[in-house]
Amino acid sequence: MLGPGEDFPPSREALEYPNGLLAAGGELTPARLLSAYRRGIFPWYEEPQPVLWWTPSPRAVLFPAELHVSRSLRRVLRRDSFALATDTAFGEVMAACAEPRRDALGTWIGRDMLSAYIALHRAGHAHSVEVLDGAGQLVGGLYGVALGGVFFGESMFSRQPDASKVALVALVDILSRGGFGLIDCQVGNPHLTSLGARDIDRLDFEARLAQNVGNEVDPGIWSLPGTCGALL
Repeated sequence: MLGPGEDFPPSREALEYPNGLLAAGGELTPARLLSAYRRGIFPWYEEPQPVLWWTPSPRAVLFPAELHVSRSLRRVLRRDSFALATDTAFGEVMAACAEPRRDALGTWIGRDMLSAYIALHRAGHAHSVEVLDGAGQLVGGLYGVALGGVFFGESMFSRQPDASKVALVALVDILSRGGFGLIDCQVGNPHLTSLGARDIDRLDFEARLAQNVGNEVDPGIWSLPGTCGALL
């Protein structure tokens, strides 16, 4: 259990089951969150339980150069039917990611998480990618935390087929321009694997994190073309 201001234990103390559980308690302040991400630790819990902090092994990552854009996804991009934006609706994207899903019993994005990440967004550390339909309605997107040359992906959502995949292609476009070395996907699943994510050992992840998290990145990269066809 973490007391106020108490630092995280070494990642080697994380449990094997449940995989990666490192600590509980503490506060969801911007300072605490940034300290956690710099070490590859992230919060994941259901309110009103205490905050749970995780660093699983293996770790799912996506290297920007390894993004897999399938032929069907290329056709979606060529149709150019989605508009793109970034950091214009961060709270909306988080709220959409928190909506109930058919394959889940609840959500881990509660009010405290919303408040904490919106504070990070206002401080320039958290970003969102928005995908809009022809009427300008939000139909897909993702959000996460950017530190140096690492993007820590938190969640994505889709209200139309392929909208979240388009958001990921748009994110990789941004990160490639910024020279990012790594996208942290936390825990892998078939959807992420189909897009090019793969598992690496925690020690490998921490080494790559240390190599990239201190890089200087131009904040001007956080912009996108108006429509998805320009991503090809």
